[in-house]
Amino acid sequence: MSNPTRTSSRPLQQQWSTRISFILAAAGAAVGLGNIWKFPYVAGENGGGAFVLVYLVCIALLGVPMLMAEVLIGRRGQQNPVNSMARLAEEAGARPVWKNVGRLGVLTGFLLLSFYVVVAGWALAYIPLTASGSFAGVEPARIGQMFDGHLQQPLSLVGWSTLVLIMTLGIVGRGVRKGLEKAANLLMPMLFVFLLILVGYATTTGHFDTALAFMFEPNFDQLTASGVLIALGHAFFTLSIGGGAMMIYGSYLSPGVSIARTSILVAVLDTAAALLAGLAIFPIVFAYGLEPGGGPGLIFVTLPIAFGQMPLGTLFGTLFFIMLSVAALTSAFSLIEPAIAWLIEKRGMSRFKASVLSGSGIWLLSLGTVFSFNIGADWTLAGKTFFESLDYLVSGWMLPLGGLLMALFTAWVMKPDATAQELGGDSAGYRLWRVLIRYLVPTVIMIIFLQAIGIISL
Repeated sequence: MSNPTRTSSRPLQQQWSTRISFILAAAGAAVGLGNIWKFPYVAGENGGGAFVLVYLVCIALLGVPMLMAEVLIGRRGQQNPVNSMARLAEEAGARPVWKNVGRLGVLTGFLLLSFYVVVAGWALAYIPLTASGSFAGVEPARIGQMFDGHLQQPLSLVGWSTLVLIMTLGIVGRGVRKGLEKAANLLMPMLFVFLLILVGYATTTGHFDTALAFMFEPNFDQLTASGVLIALGHAFFTLSIGGGAMMIYGSYLSPGVSIARTSILVAVLDTAAALLAGLAIFPIVFAYGLEPGGGPGLIFVTLPIAFGQMPLGTLFGTLFFIMLSVAALTSAFSLIEPAIAWLIEKRGMSRFKASVLSGSGIWLLSLGTVFSFNIGADWTLAGKTFFESLDYLVSGWMLPLGGLLMALFTAWVMKPDATAQELGGDSAGYRLWRVLIRYLVPTVIMIIFLQAIGIISL
C-alpha cells in the first residue's frame, strides 16, 4: 500500500479527482488499436489458445511490474517525464544523464502518435462507410480494393487524421480534470458497452464455441519460439509502457492511492478489452469461413467482408468501427500529454499554446505516413517506406529501450526507501515486485529488444 502521508506538489486541478478516474484514464491509454486491431490478428497468426496463455502470463509477470515502475516514477517526480527523471536522479544521487530517459519517453510518444493518428483515421473513415451500407452484398475482392483505394487518396487520409488530431487536442487542451478525466469517464464505459454488445451478437453466429476453443484451449504444437516472443512483446507494448504516457498520468495521481492495486486493475481492464475483442471478432470470422490469421487487414478487409454478408451487418459493423475509434482516441490523449506537459512546465507555455504547438508538429510529421501509402510509396530507406521506418524505429528501438531503462532506473538507481515509500516496502507484494523488476523484466525486455532489431532470431 502506498504511503498516505506524502502530499502532492501539483494543484488539485492537475490531479485525478478519484482513483477510478485514474484507472479509467490509464486503461484508456493502454486500450487502443493494439487491443482491438492487433491482438486478434497476432493471436490468430500464432495458434490462438497457446499464444493467449503466454500473453496472460507475460501481462502478470512483466506488464504489471513495468506499469507500476512507470507510474511510480511519475507520481514521485510530480512533473513531466523529463523533469521527473531529473528530480529522482538527483534524489538518488545519480548522474543527471538519466533525465534523457524522460526525453526519450516524450519523443517516443510524439513520434508514435504521428502515425497512430493516420491509422486511427482509417477507423474513423470506416464509420460512415459502414453506416451507409457500402459493404452490404459486395464481393470480397471488391472490399479489399476499397481499402486499397482508400489508402491511395492522400487528401482523404490527411482529412481523417486531421480530424482525429483535432478531437484529441480538443480534449487534452481542457486539462486534466475538465479534459482527460471527463473523456475517460465517458469513453471507457462506452467502449466496454460496445464490446459487450458485439460479443453478445457474436454468440448468435453459431460459432461462438469454436472461437472459445480457439482462444482458450492451448495447442502448444502451433506455438513457435517466435510466437512466444511476439506474445512477450505484445504484453509489454499493449500497456503503453516506455512512451512516457503512464509516467505523466502517474504524476497526476495523489499519494494516498495504491499504485499496485490500480496497476493491476488497469492491466485487467486492458486484458479484458483484448480478450473481448477476440470473442467479438473470431465467431464472425469462423461463421463466414474467413481466416483468423488475416494479418493487419483482419479489421479493415476481413471483417467488412463478414459485415457485408451477415444479418444486421451494417448496424454492428458501424458499432464496431465506433468502438475502434473510441479506443484509438483514448490512447491518443495519453501519447500527446507528455509533450504538452513538458512545454507547460519547462517552457512556461499555456496549455492551449502547448497543445497547438504539439499538435502542429505531429500533423506535419503525419504527412510522411500518409504519403507512404500513395505518392511517396517509392521513397524508401533500406527498403522501408517512411511509415515502416518510423514504426520500426519506435516499436523496435525506442519503446523497448525506454522500458528497459525505466526498469533499470527503478530497480537499481532509485534508493529502496524511495520505491518502498511509493509501493509499501513491508509487503510481500513489494518484495516480489523488486525481484521481478530487477531480474526478470530487464532480461525479457532485452530479449525482445534484440529480437526486434534482428540481432537474434528464433
